[in-house]
Amino acid sequence: MTLNSIMKKLQPQRKSSYSSSKTFSILPLLLITFLFTFILFTLYPSISFYSNSDDDYLSRKDCDLFSGEWVPNPYAPYYTNRTCFAIQEHQNCMKYGRPDTGFLKWKWKPDGCELPVFDPYRFLEMVRGKSIAFIGDSIARNHMQSLMCLLSRVAVPVTLSNPLDQNQHYEYRSYNFKMSIFTSPYLVRVDQINPYLSRPFNLYLDEFDEHWTNEISRYHYIIISAAQWFFRPTKFHLNRSLIGCLYCPDENVTHFDSATLNYRRALNTAFRAIYTSENFKGVTILRTYANSHFENGHWDDGGDCVRTEPFKRNEAPPMEDYASEMYNVQLEEFEIAQREGRKRGLKFRLFDVTKAMFLRPDGHPSRYGHWPQQKVTMPNDCVHWCLPGPIDNWNDLLLELLKREKIEN
Repeated sequence: MTLNSIMKKLQPQRKSSYSSSKTFSILPLLLITFLFTFILFTLYPSISFYSNSDDDYLSRKDCDLFSGEWVPNPYAPYYTNRTCFAIQEHQNCMKYGRPDTGFLKWKWKPDGCELPVFDPYRFLEMVRGKSIAFIGDSIARNHMQSLMCLLSRVAVPVTLSNPLDQNQHYEYRSYNFKMSIFTSPYLVRVDQINPYLSRPFNLYLDEFDEHWTNEISRYHYIIISAAQWFFRPTKFHLNRSLIGCLYCPDENVTHFDSATLNYRRALNTAFRAIYTSENFKGVTILRTYANSHFENGHWDDGGDCVRTEPFKRNEAPPMEDYASEMYNVQLEEFEIAQREGRKRGLKFRLFDVTKAMFLRPDGHPSRYGHWPQQKVTMPNDCVHWCLPGPIDNWNDLLLELLKREKIEN
């Protein structure tokens, strides 16, 4: 056999050997790529490499975001009390020993469609160059802190205000996005608020709270929410005259037996401050009442919230009368404000969390907002929401509302 014939026989073998070695060299790369993608979307299922077409199914307005059911979500939560800087102590349920974690593993599913999990990248792109103000009570702050925790996977803001100030301002400088909280638990003018004083507050139902009404022209979106403080001892004023009080010891004044009438007056005044503002051109969002869940007593006589799962919609007890009344006042006053705003070219949008949050008695701190203290009795907190917790789902809804607003524009 000649040398040439031997070489010809060897050539195919050499080609096959090369092809085989090339295949084996690519396989590890493919395997690594697959594993990286799998891990990425397992740990961060909300990440999306989206286009700006905004043609998602949910963007069509035939999907009612606010009627639905809570369904299991094994991927939640998307942050912890150790990874988020914005959690206040009384919402830090994991730090203070809450033993169950099942309450974290749910998401809101609207009837007839899917609501995507909050995507921090998409949110920050949508609000690039814009500003949002939360205006209201401590639940408004609770909501803002939830949003900051979800965004903390991507960016941490610079604080623009003194940490001790009631009104707080933040800036996400990489996105030129500003976010603020204006503390105004009554939405209208009130004497200096000190929650540790037992005396009734003086509430001026027809006067603007200029701490926020003078500032809203700087914001593209304002989210209004307040209701819980209207059940505290309060003196009510109209035209600078005392018209009555709630839970006050005074004699010779009218004693109201319900908070709803004066809540209506205050909400009407707050909306009037917005739609009569000469300089505000942004979008007003009313976030509706989020129910407390005290059982076996009230907040001041041993009531607690110890459930560990959501109610099913068809198994939930009826909403208490006072909560239904507050919710109905919001819907009625919102319609009035929306009508008045439309005349002036202003947009009012409804952010209706009432039905969803009524089903979440398991999401409150209860006794897990502080360490147990001997010989000290502290009320259980069935008003605020654990972080992380069900309130994080509000930001799934908020992102969808902003997306719809963008498409409409």
